[in-house]
Amino acid sequence: MSTDETELRRAVARLNSRAWGVAGALVLGVGLFAATNILILIGPAPGTEVGGTLGLLGFYLPGYSVSFLGSLIGFVYAFVIGYIVGRAVGTVYNRLVKDFPA
Repeated sequence: MSTDETELRRAVARLNSRAWGVAGALVLGVGLFAATNILILIGPAPGTEVGGTLGLLGFYLPGYSVSFLGSLIGFVYAFVIGYIVGRAVGTVYNRLVKDFPA
């Protein structure tokens, strides 16, 4: 195998960490936004409050609540967390692939 072919295989095997970060950010952000607003639209089950379980995220994400404003705040938190996790996955993968024989 030639040197050019080896370099090409390594380049193809690498991930774009920024793209993984943005993808993770959008998945988590839109997911939390949609889950919160769907819960608001559906309404509570008889004898319960709206989003009792989802509302527990407020302990970890200050300012988040099961409301439209809370869904916007949650979107920002989830976007940042998703970006960090996605970027970390891409970076770790690239470091593992860097020394892998082609």
